[in-house]
Amino acid sequence: MTVETLSSTPEVTGERADLLAELAQARHFLRFTTRDLTDEQARARTTASELCLGGLIKHVTSVERSWVDFILNGTSAMKNFTDMTEEDFAQRAADFRLLPDETLAGVLAAYEEVARRTDEVVATLPDLNVAHPLPEAPWNEPGARWSARRVVLHIIAETTQHAGHADIIRESLDGAKTMG
Repeated sequence: MTVETLSSTPEVTGERADLLAELAQARHFLRFTTRDLTDEQARARTTASELCLGGLIKHVTSVERSWVDFILNGTSAMKNFTDMTEEDFAQRAADFRLLPDETLAGVLAAYEEVARRTDEVVATLPDLNVAHPLPEAPWNEPGARWSARRVVLHIIAETTQHAGHADIIRESLDGAKTMG
């Protein structure tokens, strides 16, 4: 966890401290892939994929925000996949791109804001066992429920997976590596 995060949330220990430390490390590696880049570089697609570094930051920000809303408000915080409109799908696709009117600094600031909120929720939630049914989606088991703990683990996995994507994109862009 960064000094800024520690100063804005209550002291945490045990499992919550471990979860937040792992999430902070995953976030660091993802953000680190964008060091010293211009907005144009952050928009660049360097592989056959549609992914770019600025878009990955936006996507992870959106995902983390949605899952924390789920922890706090349950299924009502997320749409069922079957209820999504063309506009919803278009917004989802735009979350993977750094649009012309967006800046890398802006998406990084939004990510930091979401991270602070997540850290505060994890630190102060009365019980990590509180669970809600998952929204309907092809990738969710029908009737499955996730606890707040499971959601935090999912946020960590999502962030780590996309940090790996970001590392490949950055190395393809200019040879810079996150590690090594």
